[in-house]
Order: sequence, then structure tokens, then C-alpha cells
Amino acid sequence: MIRLENVTVRRGATEVLRDLSIQIPAGRVTAVVGRSGAGKTTLLHLLNGLIAPQQGQIVLSDFGALDTPAALKRHRSRTATIFQDHALIERLTAIDNVLLGMADVRHPLSIWPWPTTVRRQAAEALEEVGLLHHANTRVMRLSGGERQRVGIARALVRGPDLLLGDEPFASVDLLLVRQMSATLRRAVARSGATIVIVLHQLETAFSLADWVLGLADGQVAFNGPVEAFGPIAQARVFRQQPMDADQQVLNEVFKPCLTPYAA
Repeated sequence: MIRLENVTVRRGATEVLRDLSIQIPAGRVTAVVGRSGAGKTTLLHLLNGLIAPQQGQIVLSDFGALDTPAALKRHRSRTATIFQDHALIERLTAIDNVLLGMADVRHPLSIWPWPTTVRRQAAEALEEVGLLHHANTRVMRLSGGERQRVGIARALVRGPDLLLGDEPFASVDLLLVRQMSATLRRAVARSGATIVIVLHQLETAFSLADWVLGLADGQVAFNGPVEAFGPIAQARVFRQQPMDADQQVLNEVFKPCLTPYAA
């Protein structure tokens, strides 16, 4: 389990996250949702160790607080991130980009070829996302959706305990979203990994996640199981006033009267 204790992150005079105290369940898929600027990406940067809180601390159930260089190094070694903009090297092949996910297991300037066992891991990761047939294709020749799948394979090849995603389905069509969601669900079932993923589409959150963390203005507006994330909770997260059934009926009845007259 990941626990944030009274965490505050500032950028200049602005508090992006404010006194955040939450628990993220282990071995589940947690969807982070909220309006633009709510602090979702900042939360991911905290979880992968890219930034540190100005106040409070992050605590992992198995080895304690992320408050020393040694703890951060250990945490990063078992964490992987899927980026929204792919973050791939276009002149390299798909399998070479996946292998970069294992760059921390050998010296970055090594001239020796990757070991056969590691290349097999990379091939298996590409197969899992349905792209083994493009293993030797340069990324520049792949579509946006295929590149995103290479990014997912690069994260999966590490066999991470914590897998983070920053709106990884933003450039992918709905059918592919469902396929990639199934891939991530299999990864959780197989390895027991914890997934924390920022999602733009609520429909994807409902189909993929077990847990929802809703942020509003840098604070927690909802933190609970996906089945409890109903209209009232959604309204708190997105700062909208939910309509009751009677109001919805009235809106439909009087909609023609409210339509501006066009000359």
C-alpha cells in the first residue's frame, strides 16, 4: 500500500497539492480523475520520485518512507511509467525502445548486445500488446496507437511492482483502449502489480479501475471503490451541481423555450 501523509506540493506561491492524506490500495488499478489543473500529473510525479513534497511524506508499506536517496533508488527500480506522449526514440525499432525500459540493468554506454534473456523479455512484452510482428520496425513508421502500445510494452518489460500512467489512452481509439485496458488488467492479475493511472475518460475509468481517486483544486474530493463513484461523487470532483430526476425532466420539457430565437 502507498500512503501519502499530509503532502503539500508548491510551484512558486501556488499549492498544486494541499495537505493530501490518502491511501492507494496495493494490487489494484486506481484511476486518478479530475479537472485540468487539479494536480493529477503532479501526484504521479510524486509517486515515481520525480519530485519531492515540500511538506509531508510518502510511505510504502513494505519499506517505509521515501525520504532518503537509497529509498528513492530502490523505489524507482521497481516502478515504471507510461507517458502520454510516448517518449520513444523514433529512429530506433520497437524492440530497441522496449529494451530501453531495462536500461538500468547495464551501463548506458555499453557496446555489447543485449543478453538473449533480456531480448526475449522485450519480445514477450511486445507480444502482450499485440506488436511482436513490428519488433524490427522503426517507431517513426508506426501509427500513434502502435507507438502508445510500444510505450506500454516498455513499461511492462520491467515487471514493475508499481505501474504509473499519465493519460496513456489519449491518442487511441475506443476499441484499442479496451484492448490495452485488458492488457493492463492481465498484468495486475499475473504479477500483483499496483497500477495508478490518470484518465481523461470516465468510461475507461469505470471499465478498467477497481478504485477511483478524484482530485479537485489539489485536494481529495473522492477516494473509494469505483462502484461508489456515482453522480454525487462525480459532481464533487468536477465541481458541478448534480441534477435530480425532476430537474432533468423539466430541462427537457422547457428546452425549446430556452433555445435562443434565430432570425
